[in-house]
Amino acid sequence: MSTSSWFAEAAVAAPARTPTRPKAAPRTKTKTRTRRRARSRAPIAWIVIGAVLLAGVVFVNLAVLRLNLKLDHATQQRSELRASNASLQTELSAALASGRVQAQARSQDGLQPADPSTIGYINLTP
Repeated sequence: MSTSSWFAEAAVAAPARTPTRPKAAPRTKTKTRTRRRARSRAPIAWIVIGAVLLAGVVFVNLAVLRLNLKLDHATQQRSELRASNASLQTELSAALASGRVQAQARSQDGLQPADPSTIGYINLTP
């Protein structure tokens, strides 16, 4: 073997040296796991908070709807009572009419109106 072939074979056979980097300290997996868990819990918490708020809005709207239905029912009753009161007031005024009362007194009780000439007045002033 010649020296030139030996250098050629040695050059081919020997791997090229790569510069060595200083090894970094190995990362602990617990830190990355806690970060990932904390990051993954935040959106879930926001979703839960949003769902609770939406449920609250729905319940408030249902309560307002129930109150509106009760108010409509009360308003309807009030208008019916006013109509009934007006009807009763008409009946009362018709029953208290003097002509009707006089006719009823004549027919049922046999009463007659007093003669105005027989009516006397007393003067109470000194």
